[in-house]
Amino acid sequence: MTAAQQPAPGTGEVRYEHPAPEPGSGRRREIEDQAALVALLDSAASLAGLRFQGLDLTGHEAALLARQDVRGLVVLGGRLTPALDEHLRSHGAIIFPTDPGAPVLPYRGTLYTPEELYDGLAEGYEHTPDARAYAWSRDATVAHDAYVSALRAIHDDAMADALVDVVAGRRVAGVMGGHAVRRGSAEFALAAELGHRLAREGVLVATGGGPGAMEAANLGAWAQDGTALAGALERLAAVPHFAPRIGPWAEVALRVREQGARDGRPRSLGIPTWHYGHEPPNVFADLVAKFFSNALREDLLLHHSGAGLVVLPGAAGTVQEVFQMATRLYYEVDGRVPPLVLVGPEHWTGQLPVWPLLQALGRGRAMAEAVHLVQTPAEAAAIVLAG
Repeated sequence: MTAAQQPAPGTGEVRYEHPAPEPGSGRRREIEDQAALVALLDSAASLAGLRFQGLDLTGHEAALLARQDVRGLVVLGGRLTPALDEHLRSHGAIIFPTDPGAPVLPYRGTLYTPEELYDGLAEGYEHTPDARAYAWSRDATVAHDAYVSALRAIHDDAMADALVDVVAGRRVAGVMGGHAVRRGSAEFALAAELGHRLAREGVLVATGGGPGAMEAANLGAWAQDGTALAGALERLAAVPHFAPRIGPWAEVALRVREQGARDGRPRSLGIPTWHYGHEPPNVFADLVAKFFSNALREDLLLHHSGAGLVVLPGAAGTVQEVFQMATRLYYEVDGRVPPLVLVGPEHWTGQLPVWPLLQALGRGRAMAEAVHLVQTPAEAAAIVLAG
């Protein structure tokens, strides 16, 4: 399903609306925003078999009460009046409830924006949806609650579906690296230059969505030109790290982002996880696909990095991602093998000797031509862009 990108009037928010299915395609149409719902209700199209995902239907009660062509309509979450709930059920619709106390909308049909995740930051990071979602994921009172587990799984499935729509038709390159890289450092600036160069050439930059090298790559992609990037790097250096307090770290970044706000095609994605609750999401990804399941988000990040994966120096988490990608390359026999580019010979041969093992794995396989070890992020960008 290809998404059509439309700016929401007066908001600057980018929406991705789903087109109607092709006749005979067998695909169910998902209605995920109010504009699409209004257009549908104004038309003569049947509601049977559709999916209403995370919508507030209370303002459309009269129109829906007048309809009986709702057999097989599935209402995923959202809000309904008691009368509307009864009417839809009695005419063959299926209603999936949500939890009003959940800090996220499990059935949402779009990715997050950084502003959504950090809403309420002025009152303290702990009041934001991002912090509350992490607390919800760790709350011992719901850790073994099957209903909450189902809601989390539904949320992650919705994120995965929305992510597919956003990356459709795009060249996507993943950028991995350690969260400990500080703003103001040479390493941070080089990672930002990498993201900037890739995005400038039309590549959609995807990162793990966290701080450090990930933030730098998203920042570089966000910057429209070198002047904007240099100014942002200088301002961000005033708060070099998210510890001990996330609030000031996020606030300065949100101010930088606000001054460079724009509509248009996304240049980068963040794909973080609430599994690592101590790592806050950076605000420079245009859109954020945040997951409760770390295993799922890592698999999707690598899966969608079809233009290649650039790996900056990192530690355990980065090494895990390297070998997850290496496994994909090792078993690929028929399709194109995207490049896996490690940056920093000293790091990957000395501090963490990953490179020799990659070479050994690649012997006699297509993978051998896909793995690279380079000195600088600029060299890594050149390899990805040449593909």
